[in-house]
Amino acid sequence: MYFSAPRVLVVDDDAVIRQLVVVNLELEGFEVHTAVDGADCLERVHEIAPQVITLDIMMPRVNGWDVAARLRDDPATAGIKVIMLTARAQEADVKRGARLGVDYYLTKPFDPDLLIGVVSRLAAGQPV
Repeated sequence: MYFSAPRVLVVDDDAVIRQLVVVNLELEGFEVHTAVDGADCLERVHEIAPQVITLDIMMPRVNGWDVAARLRDDPATAGIKVIMLTARAQEADVKRGARLGVDYYLTKPFDPDLLIGVVSRLAAGQPV
C-alpha cells in the first residue's frame, strides 16, 4: 500500500530561510512546496492542499497575520495546520498568533530538529 508524503507549504520572502526549511523537511521525506510571500501562498494553497504551512509574518504584499486570518476564515483551508516561523518573538506576537488559531509559534533562528518534530506531529494530527 502506498502512502503519499505529507505536503508542506513553506512561505517566506527570504530565499535563504525558505531553502533552509525546504532542505530540512525534504530530508525527512516531506513533499515541500514554496511561496515567496503571503499573496503567493493564498493564490496556491488550494492547488497544493498542504497539511501544514510554515508562515513568516513580515512579508510584502500580504503579511503572515493576514494570511493566517484568511486561511482560518475559509472553510476549505481552515483545517490546515499553521506554524508561524518568524523573527517576531514578543509575547504580544505569540498571543496574536494564538488568537488567530495558529497551531505553533516558532521563532528564528530556529532549531531544525524542533521544526521537523512539530511539522511531523501536526501532519500526523497529533498535538504539539
